[in-house]
Order: sequence, then structure tokens, then C-alpha cells
Amino acid sequence: MPHLQIAVVRVPDQVVVRLTGDVDVLAAPRLTQALQEAALIGRGAVVVDVAGARFRDCSGLQVLAVFSDALVPAGRRCRVVGAPAATRHLVRSAGLGERLELDGPVDEVDPRPAVPLPTPRTPSPARRAAPPYQLRPARRAEDRPLRRRVRPGTLRRWR
Repeated sequence: MPHLQIAVVRVPDQVVVRLTGDVDVLAAPRLTQALQEAALIGRGAVVVDVAGARFRDCSGLQVLAVFSDALVPAGRRCRVVGAPAATRHLVRSAGLGERLELDGPVDEVDPRPAVPLPTPRTPSPARRAAPPYQLRPARRAEDRPLRRRVRPGTLRRWR
């Protein structure tokens, strides 16, 4: 996934911060700066869309938690929306479930897997009994035709 890209969009009554790419300890200062700018732009809620982001460690989530805590005294709030199952699991593992306001429960499991699972094919019992090719009995050594040996140095001719 590419490096972190941050888009700040002001809409009526709120500011939307859209994160795309990898969020790790190196991107945490950029995320902090973008969130502070978003807080200065609007007066309502700050919505952080993390659907396109992948959190490599807890540093980005820690930045979001500190930012959420800073908005509370001003009577504002920060909502995190679009969090996939891996991000929810990281929030739960880091113990930030009470500090971050997610768009659903922290323990919610994503109903669709990240990679679609293949459906196993089971052949019907009738097809399983008959192989798709004909079986021939194995030949014994005495039933095989004799092969002539080619002497070294002679060319073999095709008939």
C-alpha cells in the first residue's frame, strides 16, 4: 500500500479527514498536523474516514485518541468511520476502545473476509465411482514387445 495520503474536506457542521495508505510511526507527525488543521477549520465534529488506511502499529491510533481527548473540553468530538476488522482488532488490542468513537462496536466482526475464500468442489457420488478415463490393466514384462538396442555410434533410422 502507498504512503499515507490525507485529504481534509469541510462540509456543513463537520470536517472530514480521509486517510489513505499506510499509517505508522513515521506518518504519525503528519497525521497530528492534519488533525490539528482540521480542528482549526471547523467548529463541529471531526470525522476521520479510515476505510482506505492500514494501521501498521498503534502510533496512528494513539494520535487519534489524543486528538479525541483534546476536542472533548471544547464540546466537540471526533468520530472514526469505515474501520475494517483489522483496525477494530488493533483498537481493541491497544485498549483504545473507550477513547475512540467508532461508527460501530469495537468487537464487531467484518462479515466479509478480506480475501474471498474458495468454495470446495465435491463431486457427486456417481462421478466419484467412475474415473474420467479408462483404466487398462498393467502389462507384465513378458507381455511387452522386445526393444532392440542401438549400438553406440550408430544412427537410428526412422521408418
